[in-house]
Formats: sequence, structure tokens, C-alpha cells
Amino acid sequence: MARLIVVTRDGEEREVVGESGLSVMEVIREHGFDELLALCGGCCSCATCHVHVDPEFAAKLPPLSEDENDLLDSSADRDDRSRLSCQLPFGDAFDGMKVTIAEED
Repeated sequence: MARLIVVTRDGEEREVVGESGLSVMEVIREHGFDELLALCGGCCSCATCHVHVDPEFAAKLPPLSEDENDLLDSSADRDDRSRLSCQLPFGDAFDGMKVTIAEED
């Protein structure tokens, strides 16, 4: 099991443990972070699971898909570290990754 560090919109930082094979979104939701809405349930059809990924892990992540990029374009809080957490795999290679839940649009 790998560790994920989640920073809430209020700046609270919490370390959680997640199963390999889940998405970052699933790990966050399993640990009760209600501010990550993830309304589409991980289908990459909304941007309500938007997070900012710590730069240390950005190069390890799969590239943005066209759909993910288009959805992130709708967010006023998008930056160069923005990703949809439903599109991010989680596992041992990402142990210690820090993500910050983006502001709600």
C-alpha cells in the first residue's frame, strides 16, 4: 500500500494509504474528503475531481489525454500542475505523492 498526501482547500494536509490499482480520485474519496465531488464517478466527463499535483511526481504521470485537457480548460483554477484525479493511477510508484484539491468552479 502506498501513501498519498492530500491537501484540502483549507490547507489541511493529511496522509492516507491507498491500494495499488485505484485512481487517485478513488483513494481520496475512500478517505472521506467530501470536497472532491467527482460527480461523474471517474468517467472523465466533468472536472469536479481537479487536483494540483506536486511537481516532483508530474513527470511520472501519464500524459494528459485530449478529453482531460479540454475539461481542465473549463477551470479558472487550472495551472501547469492541474490534473483530473480520476485519470491518475495510484500505486507504489506514486508513494508519497502530494495533491492539493483545486478550488471549486
